Amino acid sequence: MKLILNMVLMITLIVLMMLMISLNLSKKTMYELEKNSPFECGFDPKGSPRLSFSIRFFLIAVIFLIFDVEVTLMLPMMMTLSISNLKIWLMMVNYFILILLLGLYYEWNFGALNWM
Repeated sequence: MKLILNMVLMITLIVLMMLMISLNLSKKTMYELEKNSPFECGFDPKGSPRLSFSIRFFLIAVIFLIFDVEVTLMLPMMMTLSISNLKIWLMMVNYFILILLLGLYYEWNFGALNWM
């Protein structure tokens, strides 16, 4: 039992020393202006690199992801048609498409689909 305890203590000390060494080696010691400036193919930057993107870009990306996931959910539905009860399958598919159409209508009314 004492041998196991000594081994655990030794491994813990080795891991802690490795963590301390890696922490000291990974610190940036010199902050140079050239290293911290954004690189734009050798040209001087035209604007601030910290400018945020338009919220419309992220909104379009989220809409794309939603409808991309929709395709991955529709494919198994088509494959289970032959082994499912037709009434339940049709009800489930219609409910799924209704939710997607309501979401599309909401986005259209909200103005998320108008880029300008």
